[in-house]
Amino acid sequence: MSKKNSLLALILPAISTSLAYILAYLISRLFFSVTILPLGLLRDFPVILAISYLIFFLSRSIWTFIALQWLLIAILYIGNAAKLAFFGGPMVPDDVYALRSLLLILDGWQRLLVGGALTGLAVLLLFNFHFRRRKAWLALGLILVLALSLIQYPQPIVAALDKRVGNSVWDQRANYVHKGATLYSLQETARFFKDDEQTPDRQQALNAASSLRAISSATAPAATQAPRNVYVILLESFWDPLLLKGIHFNQDPLDPSFRKLWKATGHSTIMSPVFGGYTANAEFESMCGFPVVSDDVKFERKMINAAPCLPAVLEEHGFDTVVSHPNIAAFWNRTNAYRRMGFNTYWSINDFTLDDMNYKFLSDASLYRQVVQKSVQRERPKKAVFNYIVTYFGHWDGSRTYPRNEESRPQVIHCVEECTTPEIESYANAVHYKAKELMAFLDDLRISDPDALIVAFGDHLPFLGGNFQGYVEAGTLAGARDQFTPEMFLTYVSTPLIVIDGKRGPVSLGSLPLYQLPGKILELLGMSEPTIMSYAEGNSGVGVRPLWGVHFINSAPGKVEMCKNSEQSATCEASTTWLDQILTVGVDIFQGKQYSLPVSTGDISPRATAKILGISEMPTHKTIQ
Repeated sequence: MSKKNSLLALILPAISTSLAYILAYLISRLFFSVTILPLGLLRDFPVILAISYLIFFLSRSIWTFIALQWLLIAILYIGNAAKLAFFGGPMVPDDVYALRSLLLILDGWQRLLVGGALTGLAVLLLFNFHFRRRKAWLALGLILVLALSLIQYPQPIVAALDKRVGNSVWDQRANYVHKGATLYSLQETARFFKDDEQTPDRQQALNAASSLRAISSATAPAATQAPRNVYVILLESFWDPLLLKGIHFNQDPLDPSFRKLWKATGHSTIMSPVFGGYTANAEFESMCGFPVVSDDVKFERKMINAAPCLPAVLEEHGFDTVVSHPNIAAFWNRTNAYRRMGFNTYWSINDFTLDDMNYKFLSDASLYRQVVQKSVQRERPKKAVFNYIVTYFGHWDGSRTYPRNEESRPQVIHCVEECTTPEIESYANAVHYKAKELMAFLDDLRISDPDALIVAFGDHLPFLGGNFQGYVEAGTLAGARDQFTPEMFLTYVSTPLIVIDGKRGPVSLGSLPLYQLPGKILELLGMSEPTIMSYAEGNSGVGVRPLWGVHFINSAPGKVEMCKNSEQSATCEASTTWLDQILTVGVDIFQGKQYSLPVSTGDISPRATAKILGISEMPTHKTIQ
């Protein structure tokens, strides 16, 4: 190689890396308000520079190297900034499992941008490299050593990096800005392989299960009530806009009849595991009774076993179990997840007439009407039905915020003073119609089926702009989780909960962690035998809400205690122990050998046990395969 080429090889990657890094830094800061701190830049830049040199020595040409390098830096830095702005946390390895669903969420230019970037990266990785030079083989060898080290020896790598650059389990944004995208990604990839949940052995599972049973309020089997219909309605992004204290609307966005009904429940709320998205995690908690604590989608890879969740238990008590969601059937791996929960029928988008659309979202009014029609026409109409309805209207859409059909659902809610966050007015109008259509459905249902148990709840708070922009404008939340007060954390997870116990009317459940909801449903149905939902009853009266890397305790109205890794109180130590035990049992049931099933002798029939272990097939609708 000539001196000129040698000098080029020495200088070009440094120049290219610097330019790409500066550009990505500026885009992250200006468009997403994500700024890597100076210490993070000093830590991160040498790492991406070293990787750039390895790519350079493997590349066929200068131009393909630059294309690959800039694309990689854009995905790492701008992609992380975008996720931080929208969801409050950076990208993690588990996001790979959610990639298909991400592409389905996006529309138009957004899907083309993300899909094109990932396709371009894959093509360049496959066809850019050549191995005609010794330096290329050396670079490949170093890359393989790094990859194998992350996979085979993650424990010492994580320990060394945590000691050197630190790690805050509960504040991933701080981790990111103190380390930068490349160093953060390498560290979290190693942690992914280190922490990839090892299923507990028999003794670990039984010990945890025994401890949880000792404090559970579940009783011995008792005579149950006659089966009656149960309706559980998950309301997409359903929340009370009046909690945006600094925003004044021309009228209350929520229907007056909803306000009256909610007041009759004592303004009950559920505490959700998610914010702004990841509805599947709220679904898992509401159906299976175990908390979700990590920033991934439980349905994608952490629910591989069939288990006696609420639908399976009700089916054993003579219910027909039906789930309705007018979205693509496989979204968030729902087809498999619903089957494993115990649903025998799944109605997805292809099973509905799309006759009343808000952009690409079927209206709640049409969904409710068609669910009732289908319930009457089902194969076993005389059986009591567990009707689980997941609404879709009210979902945020990147290009149209909260779209609705302007002809049938015109704008009626306005900010009295201008809202700088466009999502605020858009959301207020969407939730106005959601509440109105819900109340029309409930009014009809309470007349046609007065004994029915009805449960409705919001799955999570709405997305109101990057970095909690709308909530910051209203003075409701701070701009980052590390700035939240304990009360803000409670607001961050709390959505309305409506429970109507047939002719007995509305029920007050206070502030309830979502994973305790299925146990409450069984209790209201008079089913007191132990189930896997009984495990979550150990902290009855104390609302423990785990989130990613942190949990808090809501033991009384207005009293919130945060529990982090350091300076634990006695209450936090007890709740941490309880969480460790229930998470151990959860991994055993949903991913492991299911040593903790059955909970006790006779609590589940041989037929159900056979079903759980996959010995016999479940009756399925055509969309459950």
